[in-house]
Amino acid sequence: MRLFLLLAMLSAPLLLSACHTAEGVGQDLGSAGRTISNTASDVQKKL
Repeated sequence: MRLFLLLAMLSAPLLLSACHTAEGVGQDLGSAGRTISNTASDVQKKL
């Protein structure tokens, strides 16, 4: 039981930082999607 608690305490910061990384990737992908959509709209307006 102590080993499990020790491992849980040591891995918690890694798991929490991974959540922030995943959130950042999601924001980057959303930004890229908006940029592509805006560019497509601009091209469509010019046609």
